[in-house]
Formats: sequence, structure tokens, C-alpha cells
Amino acid sequence: MSEQDPTKIPVAAAGEPQRTDPRTFLVRAVSMLGQLALPIGIALFSIFRKGEVADKALLFLPFVLILVGINFGIAYLRWLRLTYTTGKEDIRVESGIVSRAARSVPYERIQDVSLEQKFLPRLFGLVEVKFETGAGGAEDLKLAYLTEAQGEALRLLIRERREEEAAEVAARPAADAAQVPADEPAEVLFSMDAGRLTTFGLFEFSLAVFAVIGGAFQYAESIAGIELWDPDLWLGLAESQQGWIAGLGPMLQVISAIAGIIALVVVGSVTGLVRTYLRDWGFVLEKTVRGFRRRRGLFTRTDVVMPVHRVQAIELGTGLVRYRFGWHELKFTSLAQDAGQSSHVVAPFAKMEEIAPIIRAAGFAPPSEDLDWHLASRKYRLDSALLEGGVFALLAIPVAIFAPLPFVLVPLGLAAFFAGANLYAWQFHRHALSATQIFARRGLLSPRTQIASRVKLHSVEIEQGPIARRRGYATLHLGLAGGKFSISGLPLEQAVELRAAILDSIAAKDFSRLGG
Repeated sequence: MSEQDPTKIPVAAAGEPQRTDPRTFLVRAVSMLGQLALPIGIALFSIFRKGEVADKALLFLPFVLILVGINFGIAYLRWLRLTYTTGKEDIRVESGIVSRAARSVPYERIQDVSLEQKFLPRLFGLVEVKFETGAGGAEDLKLAYLTEAQGEALRLLIRERREEEAAEVAARPAADAAQVPADEPAEVLFSMDAGRLTTFGLFEFSLAVFAVIGGAFQYAESIAGIELWDPDLWLGLAESQQGWIAGLGPMLQVISAIAGIIALVVVGSVTGLVRTYLRDWGFVLEKTVRGFRRRRGLFTRTDVVMPVHRVQAIELGTGLVRYRFGWHELKFTSLAQDAGQSSHVVAPFAKMEEIAPIIRAAGFAPPSEDLDWHLASRKYRLDSALLEGGVFALLAIPVAIFAPLPFVLVPLGLAAFFAGANLYAWQFHRHALSATQIFARRGLLSPRTQIASRVKLHSVEIEQGPIARRRGYATLHLGLAGGKFSISGLPLEQAVELRAAILDSIAAKDFSRLGG
């Protein structure tokens, strides 16, 4: 996105309705054409298949032109009838051609303002401005489209007016509160070049392409005139190929099977690479005076700014394979959402020495083995192992009744395996409490660590099920804005002590002065 100085871009005066950029209707019209492409394509295919091209094409072409004209007309009217107003206390958006809709969002409810550029708007230098309210989904307000400079200026304006309403800003001189330089120095905390992206993509193995192919097959029946879900079709195909496969000989059959597996791996790897490049191309995380700024995306470019004091917690995760190579992922939990998720990915593929400075910049301390780590209750460990293995042990009963006796060993073996794995993984299920933070870590093959600030937690709840009440352990649920944080299997007395310590931290903090 452009790096123009947003303070030099004119912003609508308070109370004065403004329209989005005029090129918005072109972007919307072209986007809407995609919805017409499939029915038009099917109609053309039918014309060519019946061989009546000359006569029907002349009648079909004006129909297509009328549809395109109506499409552009509707897009223009939608742009003309959409206005936004930046008032003193809220931003108001009005839209609708026949039925009018108006929505106002107070600045104090706006958790964050992000800029997004999908491929087509990006060609025109336009951005979509998203106002995160913490409600998520359709409840968030969107404004499409503005120029990059106008979007950045509006984001800065919203943030300044929101900050002016905060108590800790009101305690300072107004001139100081408004001093947010556009050319603020930015410290790059993390970035990924093409080499890192390629490595990351290889770990993001995915077979999602087959789901896309399956979706495309839904249209094959109407276009190709075949019944894809007809079992006789596939049985006939298998029978026709059976003789050919048998004629290859044992050696070629093995080679063909290996080639099929290699092809599957290649497809999965290429799919993972493509998804990673599309999502994380140009990934950069910076620390500015306004907070953390993250930009990423090849076709759809997102620009998100997260104030430091709005980072409620952090989550450190990894994967089954990447963990063996020392790669981890860092997320920030905040009130705003990131692509439908409650956490913002700030370092998707990094080593711990790269992640530790980011954690410190957010005001947290990285997890350390020097902490006073505590394991879950031994009774919880035993109960979990029995429940985990008991499910497979129960399966042995119907297997013993309806299958030959040796098959009983399968569910019994699985029961023993999962029970043993649960017992072994118990030593990795632990938690710790420091003077300012609470830590929770669990997972054997792909460990996950959550860290929350004690003063930013909203509530603490102790939960006990019927088994836990009898056995004397509990689950501690921590009220975390924008996310979830629970520690299970705590001895009851320890859960009570943790609750008391966290509640004391919350009560001792003056939240009207919580900022950063």
C-alpha cells in the first residue's frame, strides 16, 4: 500500500456526508459480472452443442449486453446511494437504492480499523476500510472503497477521535493526544522473504484442491450429461481398467502405486505453497508509536494496526512436523477479529529467538523453564486416561460378538495406546503463575502455550463436573476478552488459590489508566 502522508489528505468535515471513490461502482460491476459468467457459459455451451449457433447467437448477444448494462446500472446506483459521515461521536453509513439502511457506530465501540485490498480493487489503488467492533462477522462495519491515502487518513482520524474519548488521553493535554505523526518511525519486528515463504508452504501440506475439484464436479452433470453419483458408472470404469492394470505386471503395478503417492504429495505441496504465497506474501510486522502494524497478502492485501494495550493475551503454537524443526507460530488475542478468527497471527512461521522480542514488545514475558510450573492433578491424569482408552475398550464388545476373535485385539490395542499416550502426555500439561502473568501449556506432539496478563482478565470461574467433584479437581475458566483461556485438571485447593491471586490483581489495577 502507498506510504503517503495521511495528515496531508483531506478528510470529510464532521457531519458532512461523503461518498466513496467513484471507481467503486466499476469494481463492484466487474465483480458482479462473475456471478453471470456461469449461467452465460452454460447457455453458450448448450447453443454450440445443439449446432444452432448462427440463429441463436444473434438473439443471445443482445440479451447478454442488456444483462451487463443492468449490472453496471445497479452498481452505479448503489455507489450513488451510499454515503458515510464522520461525526463528533460516531461514524454513520447510509446505503440502499429503494430501501434505505443507516448504521451508526460510536467511536468508543470501534476496537480497530483495518485496510484490505482484494485483487481487483488493488488494481485501481482502492482499499476496503473495516471497523472492528468486537462483535465479529456481519456485525462489523465495512466501507468500500476509498483510495489508499483516504483509507489511511480515515483510520488515523477514527483512532484519534476514539483516543480523545479515553480517560487516560483526557488527562493529558489535547495537543499531545493528537500528535500521531504519519511518518512515524517503524521498527520491523518480523518479516518473511520468498525463501521463508517457500519453506513455510512446504509445511502447509494441503489437499484442498480436491475439494475444489469436487465442487466443480457438481456442474458436470448438467454440462457433460453424466451421472457422477451413479455407482454403475464407476464400477464399469474400474472393470474396464482392471485388465489393463493386471497386464502391467507386479513391478509396474508397484511403480504405478508409488507414482500415484508421489503425485498426491506433489499436489498437496503445491497447494500448500500457493495458499501460503497468496495469504502471506510480503508479510511484515512493525512496531510503531500507534502499536503493531501487520501487512500481508498477494492478491488480497491486508493492513492491520493493533494498539499494544489492546493485546489481551498471546498464544504460541506449532505443528506436528514443524515442531521437530523448531518452527512456531505466534498469535495476539485482541478484541478485533482477523479473517474470522479471534486471534491475529503476527509471526506465522518463526524460530523462538525471533518470537521472543515480539512477545516482549507486546508487554509480555516469554515462557521460561525457570517459572514455578505445576502439573495437573494425578487423579485427573488417571481419569483422563481411563476415559480416553475406555471408548475403544467398549468397542471391543461388539467386535467380539460380530467379528472373528483375533479382531478384538484391534480396539484393545487402541485402548491401551491412547490410555498410555494420555498418561505420558500428563507431564506436558502444566501451568505457572508469575507476578504479572499466567501461563498454560499442553500438548505432547504439538505443544501450545497461552500467556495472559493477570490484570487484563475479566473474570475467574471454577467449574467441576460430577467426576471432578468426587475426585477433588476442577477446571479454571479465565474471562479473556476476544478469546478463551482455560486450565483443566487443577487440584481444587490450587484452583481456589489461583482465583484469589488473579482477582486480587484485577482489583488492584485502575483500568481507567490502562493504556500503552
